[in-house]
Amino acid sequence: MFRDRLDAAEQLAHRLAHLRGSNPLVLAIPRGGVPMGRFLADALEGELDVVLVRKIRAPGSPEFAIGAISEDGTMKLDAVAAQFSQQAVEREAEQQRKLLAERRQRYSPIRPPIPPEGRVVVIVDDGSATGATMEAALKTLQGRAARLIAALGVAPPSAVARLQAIADEVVCLDVPQRFMAVGQFYADFGQVEEEEVLELLEE
Repeated sequence: MFRDRLDAAEQLAHRLAHLRGSNPLVLAIPRGGVPMGRFLADALEGELDVVLVRKIRAPGSPEFAIGAISEDGTMKLDAVAAQFSQQAVEREAEQQRKLLAERRQRYSPIRPPIPPEGRVVVIVDDGSATGATMEAALKTLQGRAARLIAALGVAPPSAVARLQAIADEVVCLDVPQRFMAVGQFYADFGQVEEEEVLELLEE
């Protein structure tokens, strides 16, 4: 059980201390990953930016993710998505594309995207239930970053295995067999508001 996201970020910084001196680019998945990304970037003497991805939600069950989409249009669907109509999944994907475009418009005036080419890149999030969102983020960086690292507070074994197939390194602090939701592993898992994200990116 982590106290909060900063507790997890501090532990990740310790595990990733070998990156200090390499000027890593820390890409946080908004919104929960951004406070962690700010801490990591400062601790590792790197730079902070965001990588924009969204869950593809199951039609009629918004809490159930069936895949993820990134702002460059890369979409990864889980096998379970075949249970739903292609039209319904496309409608959901289009809705998430619009949200990603709106989010980029808000963030870009504050922090233009930092090019990842040739950099050691750490993608950070507070946790992952399926690995879909982190996987989508990793795929947008494949072939661009010199080294690609996924850093998470908590994820089940299946999600970690999924990410290990893509990333050069996966650092996950807790890999429990019994997993219901990311929030169950944080004593304080309050929602990160958009205003806080903007403030952290301005620092």
